[in-house]
Amino acid sequence: MTAPVVTVVGAGLGGLALARVLHVHGIPATVYEAEASATARAQGGMLDIHPWNGQPALAAAGLIEEFRGLVLEGRESYRVLDRTGSVLLDLPDDGTGSRPEVQRGQLRQLLLDSLPDGTVRWGHKVTGVRALSNGRHEVRFANGGTVTTSLLVGADGAWSRVRPVLSDATPTYAGVTSVETFLSDAASRHPAAAEAVGPGSLFALAPGKGFLAMREADGSLHSYAQLVKPLGWPADTDASDAAALTARVVAEFEGWAPQLTALLTDSDTAPFLRPLHTLPVGHRWDPMPGITLLGDAAHLAPPNGEGANLAMLDGAELGRAVARYPDDIEKALAEYEQAMFARAAEAAGEDVYGIMLGDGAPHSWIAMMTEDDGQPS
Repeated sequence: MTAPVVTVVGAGLGGLALARVLHVHGIPATVYEAEASATARAQGGMLDIHPWNGQPALAAAGLIEEFRGLVLEGRESYRVLDRTGSVLLDLPDDGTGSRPEVQRGQLRQLLLDSLPDGTVRWGHKVTGVRALSNGRHEVRFANGGTVTTSLLVGADGAWSRVRPVLSDATPTYAGVTSVETFLSDAASRHPAAAEAVGPGSLFALAPGKGFLAMREADGSLHSYAQLVKPLGWPADTDASDAAALTARVVAEFEGWAPQLTALLTDSDTAPFLRPLHTLPVGHRWDPMPGITLLGDAAHLAPPNGEGANLAMLDGAELGRAVARYPDDIEKALAEYEQAMFARAAEAAGEDVYGIMLGDGAPHSWIAMMTEDDGQPS
């Protein structure tokens, strides 16, 4: 067997899952990441890891037992509130749930720790990619360096630098802007907000707006104010002015219960504006030798609970395909892409934000939760 030279762009969960599964099968990979180190940026909040994609990916990586050690007990609890703070649905964690919650940062570190030293090359921001002959590609970095590879995998997210080689598709605005905040030491410093959120996750919803919040491992509340707004909102406010942006967003929630608006007004961090983007549902590309995509680079969608899980399964399935056909990369890519396109299209089928923030909210969200298995999709 002649192992291919595998180059992965992006050290998120999908890229690291790919590198780990390749390592399990004795195939080396190098992961290039723009961030300066593993701790250069906070790695998001909680993730529920699903039994149909995320958990099988971790099993393929040989890390399922280590993953179970990261699970936060009691976090599979969900509440739906209306704007007055009244609890409309309360689903406690009774221990029978199938989607255990973990911290994204801890899961990423587990994957990093499972790789040989030097697998991830930090501080390598990709500026461009060009096709060479025989399925090879050259990757250019902002530091002036280049690398040539026989298999290039774009695991570099929404604004992928690898994707343009395969596809003309670019992310478009999904119609929702999210404002991220954090309340630390919530039980003692923000008891009303902590009581509203409860031990797990909160959805406080109305047509066109709402709050999503979750209790993290350290007792902080990680929340998102969600607003159906045009791209560029709020054009009359400097997003770098924390006080002005907070006031502007709070104004959108006039009349809401103070324990909910406290998720904005009491934040220990400046609010961070996140317009949500998406690639076309069913996005795909014609096969090209020596290059492919996974995760958000391939099938970006508004957050629906599937993104990180799909990215890890993409990485695991691509790694297994390469291990099956190490001497026929085109066959490996064809097998991987055919399955990946299908599962990405299926996962994008439900309009989660239409249910969550549409005219029927919050009752449409409650119906979705109770018609399924008592957990958000």
